[in-house]
Amino acid sequence: MSSASPRRLALAGLVSLAVGNGIGRFVFTPLLPMMMEALNLTPGQAGLIASANYAGYLAGALLGATAWLRGSPKAWLIGGLVGSAVTTAMVGLFDGPLALAAVRFLGGLASAFVMVFGSAVVLERLSAAGRGGLSGVHFAGVGVGVALSALMVSGLGALGFDWRALWYAAGAISLIGAIAAALLLRAPDPEGRAHEHPGKSREPVSLLIAYGLLGFGYVITATFIVAIVRGQPQARAAEPFVWLLVGLAAAPSTSAWTWAARRIGELRAYALSVLILALGVVISVLVPTVAGALAAAVLLGGTYMGSTALGLTAARHIAAHPRQALARMTASFGLGQMAGPLFAGVLADRTGSFLAPSIVAAVGLVVAAALTFRPSPPS
Repeated sequence: MSSASPRRLALAGLVSLAVGNGIGRFVFTPLLPMMMEALNLTPGQAGLIASANYAGYLAGALLGATAWLRGSPKAWLIGGLVGSAVTTAMVGLFDGPLALAAVRFLGGLASAFVMVFGSAVVLERLSAAGRGGLSGVHFAGVGVGVALSALMVSGLGALGFDWRALWYAAGAISLIGAIAAALLLRAPDPEGRAHEHPGKSREPVSLLIAYGLLGFGYVITATFIVAIVRGQPQARAAEPFVWLLVGLAAAPSTSAWTWAARRIGELRAYALSVLILALGVVISVLVPTVAGALAAAVLLGGTYMGSTALGLTAARHIAAHPRQALARMTASFGLGQMAGPLFAGVLADRTGSFLAPSIVAAVGLVVAAALTFRPSPPS
């Protein structure tokens, strides 16, 4: 592998996650208030649509953990990227909650393929090249995609584009990104199969549970933060900036948390990032001001992708079969984030706000941190 290949591979990973996860999963968040207003969606219906996407993500992760999907992981990654672009554009074709949920389910399936197979391809090859530190560039793609989706929604929205046109635009941008990722991945792969480590064991159950709680704990705020801010009169002025700020904070966060993990250990860094995320979740509902909204956005963006990356890399380093470990972790995460929006939407319908579900989410994150925290060894 040439000296430029690891950087090109990391860039391919960044573009892939920007398309399949940053846009494919999360452009829903800034578009949700427009859709709720235009289609008269209740919080419960919005939560159903969001949870359907995460149910698809769970299904895709479970498929990725099986031997049913034969062939090149790279081919499945590119297929996931194209599928994400197509299903993103298709959202603009439908009105009913059930039809929207069905399309978002398919989009979630494609996003999981991008995360599982993209991470397997990129992380394994970066590790083989001795450039594992570039994994932060790969995971930064989610934040880049979030920021790009925020700019697209605010920019085209200001020009008068409705929610349907914005979904079409998101799909077009995603297709361009999919083509770019496929071209970047044309660089030759190192010979041989993905490495297995027979001397290692499976990732611990506590890590799987903690990762599922991360999915549940972050996703309520990540799904509804724009709607939460819109519903807070004193914070509403921050609405155009909140999702952009999440993306801008997320893009460099994975590299920052990778740096922290090298100094204090992956699991301790994971626990710390999850606790900071819990603080952001609480602030989003308990500090209904512009400053509170912006602080919550920074804390959410600055932690959730770092936490996600740390959990996956920790499992990969522990487990004997890295791809299966990535898929199991993604499935646990997907189960948590599938439950979160539906739970939050139903509870918000009954209570009139997202306060109660956000507090439950924060408690779940604290438990996740407790499950993974490891004290420093005695000197």
